[in-house]
Amino acid sequence: PYGVSKLEAERGLMQVAHETGIEVVIIRPPLVYGPGVKGNFASLIKLMAKGLPLPLGAIHNRRSMVGIDNLVDLIIRCIDHPAASNQVFLAGDGEDLSTTELLRAVADALGRPARLIPVPAGLLSMGATLLGKRAVADRLLDSLQVDISKARDLLDWQPPVSVKEGVK
Repeated sequence: PYGVSKLEAERGLMQVAHETGIEVVIIRPPLVYGPGVKGNFASLIKLMAKGLPLPLGAIHNRRSMVGIDNLVDLIIRCIDHPAASNQVFLAGDGEDLSTTELLRAVADALGRPARLIPVPAGLLSMGATLLGKRAVADRLLDSLQVDISKARDLLDWQPPVSVKEGVK
């Protein structure tokens, strides 16, 4: 229902733009991170800060994210660039990471060792399902990638901040 309501809102905005001539730009960000991040990302940061061993050392998924600085930069580009009018853009850092790579980057930013135990993703998924935590496992183990090439090509936009810098 959440995703459907967002799509309906986008369609409604585009219809209003068509009828009135106002300019609309839609930006679809994946996970947004930065100072004050909440949710699962904040939980992972806390776990890494504690130095606890985690069974996430063998996750080979690919996840797109966008740092707040990169998202703001894209928003500004969309405001300033005439080609952005009435377009839909996917936002991202342009560097997709696995959960394992993300945790290593977080540990590095914290100056802590990444204590990651290489447990196969299938075993983690099965254990999470047995514990009634399948949705949590899906967010940690599944891939979710977005293609930012439209913003790169149409707006000549490049994310100015690397994931490593953004995580720090």
